[in-house]
Amino acid sequence: MSTVMQWRRGTAAVFAIALALASALMVFMSPKAAQAAQLTQITNFGNNPGNLQMYVYVPDNVGPNPAIVVASHFCTGSAQAMFDGTQFDELAGQYGYIVVYPSVTRESKCFDVASQVSLSGTGGDSVSIKSMVDYALANYGADPNRIFATGISSGSMMTNVLLGVYPEVFKAGSSYAGVPFTCFAGSGEWSTACATGTINRTPQQWGDAVRNANPGYNGPWPRMQIFHGTEDEALYYPNFQEQIDQWTNVNGTDLTPEYTDHPQSNWTRTRYGSTGGQALVEAISMQGVNHGLPHQPLETLRFFGLAPASSGLIVGTASSRCVDVPNSPAANGTQAVLWDCNGGVNQTFTRTSAGELRVGDKCLEAQGWGTANGTNAVVWDCTGGANQRWNVNANGTFTNVHNGLCLDASGGATANGTKLILWPCSGTSNQQWRLG
Repeated sequence: MSTVMQWRRGTAAVFAIALALASALMVFMSPKAAQAAQLTQITNFGNNPGNLQMYVYVPDNVGPNPAIVVASHFCTGSAQAMFDGTQFDELAGQYGYIVVYPSVTRESKCFDVASQVSLSGTGGDSVSIKSMVDYALANYGADPNRIFATGISSGSMMTNVLLGVYPEVFKAGSSYAGVPFTCFAGSGEWSTACATGTINRTPQQWGDAVRNANPGYNGPWPRMQIFHGTEDEALYYPNFQEQIDQWTNVNGTDLTPEYTDHPQSNWTRTRYGSTGGQALVEAISMQGVNHGLPHQPLETLRFFGLAPASSGLIVGTASSRCVDVPNSPAANGTQAVLWDCNGGVNQTFTRTSAGELRVGDKCLEAQGWGTANGTNAVVWDCTGGANQRWNVNANGTFTNVHNGLCLDASGGATANGTKLILWPCSGTSNQQWRLG
């Protein structure tokens, strides 16, 4: 095949990804809350053979020795698109880490996940991103033991490359619609064979690809979290299992899951190496979802160990829908409702040591210190009052400390927009919830 034909086929495939990801961004993009910290470009950050641009987000309340999250964009994307389309910056303010956003300057805006130099850490984009990490360590006092990588599509492939090339740097990664390390290896920018899921290697072969890139390395290998939609039309679903094969083998565990659950109705989550939230490998298959899979930043931060296990979505047992606060950032008195789970910050709650259920800068409360059946569950500025504190019970019910009533989907309804109220505890499924 001629070079021209290879390029044309590659370009067509790249644009297929771009179109899919454009629709994906519309799904998980939400208005940004006002914040003083901004996305900032850093020039002269060090060795940059990939000619990438470096952007960084440092939250207003960054803590000492913060973690670093490298967030890599999709083909045709940019650092600005990744910043606008995900919520890592907003959550950075809550959890005190900094975000590094690499940005590709070449025409396709795809990361180099194919060249020998990038796959060996001797040149290309992998070296450029490593320079960004070194800059962040030197200039922000970041913690070298808490460096993580995540990305979408091309950025997900780059995440696999970073963990494969620099296991001594990256402690864990989170891959959204990606492919294994070295799957795209070759002289071109695009691999049709890999993209369509026809490259099928044994776990040992995939693991050897990582080990061969790191001769003499005998330290711990990075943990990996993998998300993929079963209907992915750009980077086909077989790549999901190939990534599992690779990272379980690298981490010295087998392909028998230690834990399987369904945190959302169309998700199957498997954990390898242990049952906990920071397993060696965690894989989430999204049934019926295409390449534009919904981003789950809090799930990623939980896997990294940057968000506590007491944080996450509150999912109703009866409805499989989430407690949702419309119109984020919400005003005082906003009614909590059921809504399809989307992983947004307006659905992300943290249970504090005081028993509050915080969402953004508000707390879920019994409105107006109400004690009557049917008192609305709303959000309000956090005060520490008993009407804002909740007991999370073994049977899945959430009991308000002030009035002893249970969080309830009104009338046993399950539809989007169903009001959440306080009602005498009955233990029925419309009063049962799962946090995390």
